[in-house]
Amino acid sequence: MNKQELTQQLSERAGLDKNQAGKAVDAIFDIISDSLKAGDEVRLTGFGVFAVAQRAGGKGRNPQTGAEITIKPSKQPRFRAGKQLKDALNT
Repeated sequence: MNKQELTQQLSERAGLDKNQAGKAVDAIFDIISDSLKAGDEVRLTGFGVFAVAQRAGGKGRNPQTGAEITIKPSKQPRFRAGKQLKDALNT
């Protein structure tokens, strides 16, 4: 499912027109992104948790040249599924 299909499903299920549903989807994504940028978790009970994980830097090798490179530390978004979501997938 892509963003357009998600917007269509939201429009149908919530009784919104497509424009309103599109704004709602964009707003949700913006809120989650802003919260993660601020270092906060987004915990949706029964669905899951969006969080930021630190990825350590280090040394690596360029596979084409074999030259050693430095890998910078970075932040990565993570999602952990909640129990209800896991149960729904495994029934």
